[in-house]
Amino acid sequence: MTEIKLLLLIIIANGVPVLLSKLLQKRLDTPLDFNRLFIDGRPLFGVTKTLRGVIAAILVTSLAAVLLNFEFMLGFVIAALAMLGDLLTSFIKRRCNMPPSSRALGLDQIPESLLPMLACHSLLELDWRSVLTVVVLFFIAELVLSGLFYRLHIRKRPY
Repeated sequence: MTEIKLLLLIIIANGVPVLLSKLLQKRLDTPLDFNRLFIDGRPLFGVTKTLRGVIAAILVTSLAAVLLNFEFMLGFVIAALAMLGDLLTSFIKRRCNMPPSSRALGLDQIPESLLPMLACHSLLELDWRSVLTVVVLFFIAELVLSGLFYRLHIRKRPY
């Protein structure tokens, strides 16, 4: 049961920025990198990674953690690490000259679920099987939810 609740928190952390982007459109969408370029001349993260998304993911996930009988700080850690994983992915994709919101199967799912689960491994004394289970389930859930969000016109692409 703990693994399912952790999976839900990771899904929330990663889904809130997408939902908020659809809801608020361009309002308050300050890019996290402030449109700065890296030394290679490419964007650091890109325009789709916003302060609004990171802050909302952390707040909503922290509150959801409390509702799921976890500590507020566990939700904070999960969301912060999920966002860090997402930013790492964006950074790598920009270095590979991939456009924002392009698909990189595995790279788009694993860091944003593995980093929070590595923290949960230590904080909650989870076994490695639990960590791997949640990462695999997130991988599958992210693919399914991305398609659903596309069909509901929440995402612009089916991934």
